[in-house]
Amino acid sequence: MLKGSCLCRAVTFEVDGELEGADACHCTMCRKTSGHFFASTNVARAALRVQGDVAWYPSSKDVRRGFCKTCGSTLFWDPIAKDYTSIAMGAFDGPTNAKLHVHIFVVDKGDYYELNDGLPQRDRY
Repeated sequence: MLKGSCLCRAVTFEVDGELEGADACHCTMCRKTSGHFFASTNVARAALRVQGDVAWYPSSKDVRRGFCKTCGSTLFWDPIAKDYTSIAMGAFDGPTNAKLHVHIFVVDKGDYYELNDGLPQRDRY
């Protein structure tokens, strides 16, 4: 079981099982909510338990984003019609054994950094 939290620990979560590879999303919305690109991993909703008061922002008709109401930490990207929630990699406590495996929405990436890690780069998802 993996555990994690927001900065102030008002929101905590647990994930049953191992994580799949993480992606780095460079879309404008992810960059604005996280301050850089957003690295996350998809977790089946059935394997995720969240405690605490999460604020949900509907960033589009299909997706909501979860934040801590107290400290503002970006925690979740949640596609409403899917059976998973994406969790911010930086919110996990301790090692995850997950590795970044792809960059997505690179057409929107910031001009202040380069992507030269050799991972696949996709213009969209």
